[in-house]
Amino acid sequence: MADSPGLGEQALNKAAEIGLSSQLDEVENLDVNIKTDPLKLVQGEVEAVTIEGEGLVMQKDLRMEELEMQMTSVAINPLSVAFGKIELTKPTEAKAQVVLTEADINRAFNSEYVRSQLQSQKIHINEQLMTIDPQHIDFRLPGDGKVALNASIKLVETGENQQVAFSAVPRISANGKTVALENVEYGESQEISPELTKALIDETSEILNLSNFDLEGMSLQVKQLKVEVGKLTLQAEAYVEKIPSA
Repeated sequence: MADSPGLGEQALNKAAEIGLSSQLDEVENLDVNIKTDPLKLVQGEVEAVTIEGEGLVMQKDLRMEELEMQMTSVAINPLSVAFGKIELTKPTEAKAQVVLTEADINRAFNSEYVRSQLQSQKIHINEQLMTIDPQHIDFRLPGDGKVALNASIKLVETGENQQVAFSAVPRISANGKTVALENVEYGESQEISPELTKALIDETSEILNLSNFDLEGMSLQVKQLKVEVGKLTLQAEAYVEKIPSA
């Protein structure tokens, strides 16, 4: 292995790429780059691990346009390397960046998972308990640090279609795990039901919940949220107990 460090690194890279890919529903592009020195590797030291991905689809049909993660000073079990695995001997911290586009979040909103979540709720509308059936949800990132939602909702019991529109400012919770919507402003349509609006606001927060992006052995804590026209960027710290490998 000392003679051909390139091949050893390539084998580890490939094992990690396969391991990470196995946790994702779809992968457009995924690169793992493990930088190490053969002598240090024998002692269980890895200088850096970089993970870069594009078009990664997680559970619940949530797609990430981009994922970047960087780890430095990683301690691994040198014996695991012989089997093409990267077994951490102690947890490590990483810096991560996740980019979501407007289209990614729309895809999640119109997925079967979110539709069934909303359909399973009974909501008070005009003092009557109603079942809602989302026809179409249009999520937008118009800029100014805001998110906007325009939803066409069918009331199952009456067959009526209702429009719900609002904009809000997303904020990270103190623990860095959830995103709450603040400063909610309603669209031109009169708010037909505070409960219905709340259900849609809660679902927006749920889609942006950082635990959705956790891979096995890795958990993210958001430090910064940047909302731009058409895309949302999350800067996070990751706590890594395990790097999945083949």
